[in-house]
Amino acid sequence: MPGPTFPSRSPLSRRNAMVASIAALAGAGAAVAAAAPANASPSRTASVSGSASTDPGPVLSSFNVISDIQGDLGDFGRALDDMSSTNPRSTGLVVNGDITPRGYDFEYAAVRKTLDEHPHAGQVHWGIGNHEFYVPKYKDPNTLNQAAWPNGTTEASLFNSFYKFTGRDQVYTEISLGGVPGLILGTEKYMKYHDASKWDEVWLSDAQLAWLRERLAFWAARGKPVMVFSHHPLPDTVSGTRNKLYSADYLQADRLLGILGPYPNVFLFSSHTHWALTLADWEVRRTVPGSGNLLGFQVFNTGAIETLYTDNGTGGERALDRLENTGLQVSVYPDQVRISARDFRRKQWLKEAWIPLV
Repeated sequence: MPGPTFPSRSPLSRRNAMVASIAALAGAGAAVAAAAPANASPSRTASVSGSASTDPGPVLSSFNVISDIQGDLGDFGRALDDMSSTNPRSTGLVVNGDITPRGYDFEYAAVRKTLDEHPHAGQVHWGIGNHEFYVPKYKDPNTLNQAAWPNGTTEASLFNSFYKFTGRDQVYTEISLGGVPGLILGTEKYMKYHDASKWDEVWLSDAQLAWLRERLAFWAARGKPVMVFSHHPLPDTVSGTRNKLYSADYLQADRLLGILGPYPNVFLFSSHTHWALTLADWEVRRTVPGSGNLLGFQVFNTGAIETLYTDNGTGGERALDRLENTGLQVSVYPDQVRISARDFRRKQWLKEAWIPLV
């Protein structure tokens, strides 16, 4: 399946660049890495020097990732139309959380209606985001009343609305993206119900973490790359995650990092920040000290359907034009993965990264 065209770029040689890096790192820096603080660094992209292959082989799977619709159904429709044009044989679409603005059943229904009115991948997969838990801020759909939170809304009803919409009975699940395994994560508590000092922080059960550990080991043993989807970002990864607004989204960040850390062929897609895909750190390698994986795992920011943001220079953020509308196309080849950032508003490719598999 043909993908986006970037005349100045070519894919990395199949495994050479990463394997060489592993050998060099293992020989020169293993002891230092074990004691070093966790860090994120730009990943190896198509512009890396070295031998290059102009033929990465057949596309095994090509799918799309978007997030943060949040009621912007016009931009959602435009994104669906554009993805259908650029990836007509898509093996799936992942909507990585914030499906709705607040989590009302009629808002889920409006998303479904928009989906049905536009061409889209045959398989659509949904993650849960913080906006799926905002009904309790309202006395009724037209009356914000945060002082009376939760305004009679139960935590169970919010999860049930998500389950009804997705046809699932839990927030985390395994999916197939044209034969490529995907693992969708999600909070199992809305923390405000459990701790008055908290709001949108992510809580994962021991069962979800054990499931993630087992599925990553299962697919690694079979030589498969694994796509992991989390609405909330992990600290010290992609754009915005060193900003105080997004540095502590996960209550069990260290445990989650410890599970992901050993796997160089894990691709984590996170959303929530809405930070622009034009930023340099839209994709990084995240290393975890003590994991035994000196190259780390790959992390991507998914952009957003509703409004984009960037740094304001003072530790906060500023909004860009509300019409900005972006997402990702992911193409999996035998020995590498290409991730292309798409501007749905202007119907333009923004950038791409070629990530070799180990």
